[in-house]
Amino acid sequence: MTYSQDRTASRIFWQIGVAALSRLFLNTARRFAYPFAPALSRGMGISLTAVTSLIAINQVTGVLGLVFGPLGDRWGYRSMMLAGLSLLTIGMVTGGVFPFYGSILMAFFLAGLGKTIFDPALQAYVGSQIPYERRGMVIGIVEISWAGSSLAGIPLIGLLIGHFGWRSPFLVLGGLGVLSIVGLGMLTFETQKSSAAHPQPLHLFQSWRQLGLKRSALGALCFAFFIAAANDNLFVVYGVWLEQRFQLGIVDLGIATTIVGVAELLGDGLTASLADRFKLTRSVLVGLVLSGASYAALPYLGYSLSFALGGLFLVYLTFEFTVVTSMSLFTEFLPQARATMMSGFFAASSIGRVCGALIGGVVWGTGGIMATAMASAFISGLGLISLFLGLRHWRPN
Repeated sequence: MTYSQDRTASRIFWQIGVAALSRLFLNTARRFAYPFAPALSRGMGISLTAVTSLIAINQVTGVLGLVFGPLGDRWGYRSMMLAGLSLLTIGMVTGGVFPFYGSILMAFFLAGLGKTIFDPALQAYVGSQIPYERRGMVIGIVEISWAGSSLAGIPLIGLLIGHFGWRSPFLVLGGLGVLSIVGLGMLTFETQKSSAAHPQPLHLFQSWRQLGLKRSALGALCFAFFIAAANDNLFVVYGVWLEQRFQLGIVDLGIATTIVGVAELLGDGLTASLADRFKLTRSVLVGLVLSGASYAALPYLGYSLSFALGGLFLVYLTFEFTVVTSMSLFTEFLPQARATMMSGFFAASSIGRVCGALIGGVVWGTGGIMATAMASAFISGLGLISLFLGLRHWRPN
């Protein structure tokens, strides 16, 4: 490696590192309403049902990525990342300064929209700068920011609420957003050069058309929808299962959630260390098969708490490995429209999560954990078929 190449690699390392740290703040803003819904409810004097509306509005913003993804391909990934962080900052500061339901609703909407804009741009930038053969390692490291929000961000939010009140996380996250904007703004990002293999970015409608017409892209969207639906079908009821089956209290359920966070962290680590070595396509397919098998095995592990928690650990470990590895793979499906491809992936995932959450309670009511687990395994199977059909005749550039 020449001196010039070494300096370029060092710059890219710092760029992606600062962006991943910024994403940790976005992820924390996205997730902290879940465990601290009672604190937000008491602080604003509203019902828990009203707080769940905050969570829902946060999730729905994922669909809007279909609009902003193509803009990232045309205007630059750095510009879109800065725009996402700006929305996070405005939203969080608004929520901290104006403690009213309407302003908090706007805060979560802007934070969710900021993440929707930021994430595809970051994934696309990694795809444009990191060779395909090493992409799984880098995206796996970047995705640690998701598990980090659960293992570090959420506990710190709890300390802030306990010592300074429910408004403090908004102000702190707003301040961290400002620091992230300054940090990214000081860095000079590499530009994606046009070539025969990577032509100029497509226009907005051309980008959307590619998502619907290119077999690999359409297969990826269906895959994202099905695996997200399968996971949320279980996610919305696993706490009920543990509570009813083992009489767990709130503190014990919190420990169970930590186990999920550890599983996510190890899944990211496995992606970083193994996915490239065994090839991304093979890793995604194997991960999805193991994920489906983990769902199917879960009811049979429910005869003791330790085995049940072990089963949940396997479910979220294999799911996280599959999702993160697939991100690395899908950044290569539309090289001329990477942000569009990844925003489509996140939008399809968001729709899948909403659908999974909607059917989760119904499926649970019909047959408990057995019905839930088998439904998730079946839906994962649909994701496997979608991915297999999408990968036929596809080869990386």
